[in-house]
Amino acid sequence: MDLLSNLMEGFGYLVGYQPIIAIVAGVILGILAGAMPGLSPSMGVALLVPFTYNLSPQVALILLVSIYIAANYGGSITAVTINTPGTPSAVVTSFDGYPLTLKGKAGIGLGTSLVSSTVGGIIGTIILIFFSVPLARLAVKLHPAEYFALAIFGLTTVASLGGKNWPKAFLAAMLGLLINTIGIDPISGVKRFTFGTYRLFDGFALIPALIGLFALSEVFTRIEEYKLDKGKEAEFEKTQWPTFLDYWKLKFTIVKSSILGTLIGIFPGAGATIAAFLSYDLAKKSSKDPDSFGKGNPDGVAAAEAANSSSVGGALVPLLALGIPGSATTAVLVGALMIHDLVPGPLLFVERPDIIYSLFAALLIANIVMLVLGLFGARLWIKVTVIPKKVLLPAILAISIVGSFAVNYSFFDVGTCIAFGIAGWLLKKFGIPGAPIVLGMVLGKLAETNFRRAVIMGGYDVFFTRPVSLILLLLAILSFGVPLYQSHKATKKEKAAAAEAAEKK
Repeated sequence: MDLLSNLMEGFGYLVGYQPIIAIVAGVILGILAGAMPGLSPSMGVALLVPFTYNLSPQVALILLVSIYIAANYGGSITAVTINTPGTPSAVVTSFDGYPLTLKGKAGIGLGTSLVSSTVGGIIGTIILIFFSVPLARLAVKLHPAEYFALAIFGLTTVASLGGKNWPKAFLAAMLGLLINTIGIDPISGVKRFTFGTYRLFDGFALIPALIGLFALSEVFTRIEEYKLDKGKEAEFEKTQWPTFLDYWKLKFTIVKSSILGTLIGIFPGAGATIAAFLSYDLAKKSSKDPDSFGKGNPDGVAAAEAANSSSVGGALVPLLALGIPGSATTAVLVGALMIHDLVPGPLLFVERPDIIYSLFAALLIANIVMLVLGLFGARLWIKVTVIPKKVLLPAILAISIVGSFAVNYSFFDVGTCIAFGIAGWLLKKFGIPGAPIVLGMVLGKLAETNFRRAVIMGGYDVFFTRPVSLILLLLAILSFGVPLYQSHKATKKEKAAAAEAAEKK
């Protein structure tokens, strides 16, 4: 009863005009921050923190968490319409979202993304409300060996991402891991592959790299096709919005992905990108038509968006319950809390329950506001799909360059974006996908750092003596092996069918 009464008091606080304005403004700013390549959720929140100095603690936090939840959805808008993921986690949305746009079904992609994000955000918030303290206690007890095993489990999704072309996907993931070794060694501090330039001390920035791999590589490919087709424009049929029945067919995918996304979000350092990759992989493996993934299957969009939005609730669990940030954005929120003389952790639930429960209520309301604004605003983005190439391609190029520069205000990042764009374009020619490269870059640091910490703490056998680590590693082996076995069986069947057809002739 205490929980429900506190939650009702939290909703009561939102009756004032200031909290409502904060939620609406936060959602609008969050969508814009997510949709603009280069402005990640953490950057969107960080940019607004200075403007919260003169606000009350409740209003300030409500504004910032509204930006956080909406930015995760905002990244999907450009991912679906122009294959330019606004956030790292939106990379996964683009796998099926952009193919839907190319088929003239941008409305299906945008509608699925919006509703999946809303439902995922609400489920993540509900789990946060009811299980924040016990889940946080569990997460912080995890050993580095478990975090390493989780990273390996995440890397095994390349077997599904690649399909029959898994060797090239595996090669791309290894390339991503190698790129991640550039910079200062996280344990010893030794410089690795920096080639004498201080700009590589932190390695390549992720956002300019992914903008290059996905947006610029697509621009270069389209320019090439444009010349070959002698200026033929793409034809888009009149698009439509998903019906209620379309959404209903996705219910199991959305719920499964939301729960998995929340659980992954609780792991400090895991974040929305890993949650999106793992949920997409799970949706593909459990689908009756896995071959349709990557070709415009709404289930792929639903899995990615439900997971990355629900990870927000997960990331707030260790922050609010134990004072440990679960993601880059919640690390920024720690600073925002301290500005207002609030220390995140168990005492916050006792000393300032009004802050906690008004925050919970605001998260639920922010998701509803995001749905309403998305229904009105996202339809405008469909019009992007009928813009002529000679206008659209230069616009994407300009957005990519500005977005890359905005990350660190560095022309080096612009060069990184262009270099990765050329690399992505060339890799496409050889049938090597860009997504596993991003996966390797995202998981590389998590895997390397925790592997070495685990070995220092317990030796090489620690990965097999700790039950959670062992279970995750066994799941990783199954996750990698089962798709390969299924692919092998399918290839054998195809060869047998072809041989039988040849004999009949």
